Amino acid sequence: MNLANRITVIRIALIPCLILLLQPYPQWLESQSALFEHLNQWGMYYAAALFLITAATDKLDGYIARKYRMVTNLGKLLDPLADKLLISAALIMLVLLQLVPSWMAVIIIGREIIITGIRLIASSKKIALAADRHGKIKMVFQVIAIAAVMLQNYPFSLFTGLRVDMLLMLIAVTLTIYSGFNYIKLNYKKLELEQQC
Repeated sequence: MNLANRITVIRIALIPCLILLLQPYPQWLESQSALFEHLNQWGMYYAAALFLITAATDKLDGYIARKYRMVTNLGKLLDPLADKLLISAALIMLVLLQLVPSWMAVIIIGREIIITGIRLIASSKKIALAADRHGKIKMVFQVIAIAAVMLQNYPFSLFTGLRVDMLLMLIAVTLTIYSGFNYIKLNYKKLELEQQC
């Protein structure tokens, strides 16, 4: 396994750590251990830092793979999977913590499942469907919005009472829907033409 793929695997392995940091621990456990008390107080902030670092390494493994010619089929499979697992895990935990409305998570995760399904169909037909710029912009906004929710609207809360984190989530959901429809529209013709051949 090359360096780029190892970084991707580490990204996936860090997801359970993110879940543990976001997990609210019960009062009885908190009263018995200073660690759990600390995690209940500061875990969300640690989770935000870990989430941002993990999301940022997406660019790192891609850069290394391209620069040092380490692009592999395994990397092509694991890299987008790592992104989807990270975003999905964070959203599910934020819904459980009642920090994000469930309908937002359903739209974002549902879109990823649909697009992954299309990619699997294309892959079985040996058709390469590349990610477009709308998908990349969508990912950036999802990361920023989720981090803002984890930080409980900080630092925006220092300047305004407006829930900027929820506004960012709305933008992320809108871009998710748009990029999903755009991806289907652009790639439907490729799949249709392949079926006719």
